[in-house]
Amino acid sequence: MESASLTWVLVSSALVLFMTPGLAFFYGGMDRRRNVLNMLMMNFYCVLIVPVLWMVLGYSLAQVPFGNDFIGGFDSFLLGDITKAGDGGTLATVAFLGMFAAITPALISGAVADRMKFSAWAVFVPVWLFVVYVPIFKWVFGGWLGQRGSLDFAGGTAIHVNAGIAALAAVMVLGKRRGELSPPHSMPLVMIGTGILWFGWFGFNAGSALAANGTAAQAFMNTFIAGAAAGLAWVTVEWLRDGHPTNLGAASGIVAGLVAITPAAGYVSGAAPVLIGLIAGVVCCYAVRLKNKYGYDDALDVVGVHFVGGLVGSLLIGFFANPAFFEGTFRKGLFYGGDAGLLLEQALANGVAIVWSFVLTFLIMTVLKKTIGVRVNEQDEYTGLDLALHAETAYHD
Repeated sequence: MESASLTWVLVSSALVLFMTPGLAFFYGGMDRRRNVLNMLMMNFYCVLIVPVLWMVLGYSLAQVPFGNDFIGGFDSFLLGDITKAGDGGTLATVAFLGMFAAITPALISGAVADRMKFSAWAVFVPVWLFVVYVPIFKWVFGGWLGQRGSLDFAGGTAIHVNAGIAALAAVMVLGKRRGELSPPHSMPLVMIGTGILWFGWFGFNAGSALAANGTAAQAFMNTFIAGAAAGLAWVTVEWLRDGHPTNLGAASGIVAGLVAITPAAGYVSGAAPVLIGLIAGVVCCYAVRLKNKYGYDDALDVVGVHFVGGLVGSLLIGFFANPAFFEGTFRKGLFYGGDAGLLLEQALANGVAIVWSFVLTFLIMTVLKKTIGVRVNEQDEYTGLDLALHAETAYHD
């Protein structure tokens, strides 16, 4: 890896790491004030445990050997195959992908807010990492799904669809929150978190080129445009439907657009990021209301934004993929002279990820429920998880 590319990947890794505290602020502001520190801790726990597990075995199982279609091996156990500092490109890649691994389970925390035991979360994260995340990551990036021709530039399927459907499985086992539901306790925190996420997302998407080149530049631009377009679409829907645009709508729309462009960032150009953002903003704005219709308590809209947004963006690759622009060898989208083959591969890859993630997450949560328990007691839920689980409080008034 040349020095400019190495520098960009290292900077991108730091940007992606910064996204986890951004997510913590985003979720924490949306949460009840008595649970905000618990939400921050659930997110920060992911950047405590996952990097260690990724270095020990996760990277090896998720990537090495690269020719394996289904799961890696032990070649990179404890990164033992990296024998000199001159392998800087490999080390940078391991670090970059490790940041992805850390934020993925953190996404799920928003769905289980206000009622999950931290002890259960502490067990869930490492188990889910190895049982759910690692296999899907391997299949999508270099494994059998990727080899069939499905496209996922920066993790729309492997991260957002995966975490989003896992969130649905988790809340189905966990059950609904008790008491009257409340609006976000701190919109300033939500907006700060949104800004940090958008900033970090440039590393998330453009860094996935693993090089300082034109593809990275286009992914950077796509990330900028899609987030803006989706935020605009969401608040427009709110304004027309409800009579007023909201800060929460703007923040949620921006994130929905960033999620949707993630799988497509290095495959689309021109007007495509605008259209993907607009479509994602509208679809996700309505999707977050499905929980009221179907009765699942997705506390902070992980399903409606990450699952739906990731799925929308991934499927739209089948229409907008433009290999000529990137001088690539991947299939053309329908709007660029391709056939339905790419769209079908996108559907297959997401279908496999959805089934694997939902079933295994449901099983993990069920086992935890029957052993150590997954839900706090009624008194702790009403008292607040900050005091009950962490002996701290965010506000002293």
